[in-house]
Amino acid sequence: MIVRDLKEIRASEKNVKSDGWASARMLLKDDNMGFSFHVTTMFAGAELKMHYQNHLESVLILKGTGTIEDLATGEVHELKSGVMYALNEHDRHIVRPTTDLLTACVFNPPVSGREVHDENGAYPADVDAGFEPALID
Repeated sequence: MIVRDLKEIRASEKNVKSDGWASARMLLKDDNMGFSFHVTTMFAGAELKMHYQNHLESVLILKGTGTIEDLATGEVHELKSGVMYALNEHDRHIVRPTTDLLTACVFNPPVSGREVHDENGAYPADVDAGFEPALID
């Protein structure tokens, strides 16, 4: 059984921050669950263009408001508490938080915990064990 405290994760190296977001990585690849689980805050006013080419992601909005735009179709969906979106086709998208968005996210395959978005808005397929980004808080 794995039991972790969000407050402790946020105070550790498993709390990764980058432009427009901070992600508390609660479960990671090393936990051998087959997925990773994150509590992520996307900050109000950010425009987060992402394209997870190597991962599938599901996101549940716990608190806050904003929109998500599907870049393939131009469709814009409202984000608010209780709304879930799943990037089941490696969808290119933009999240625009109106307020801070508190989310619960699942990634498959799991991330190792050191990832930040690359120039395409993606995480790499697997991060080399020696890599440590400068943006870990």
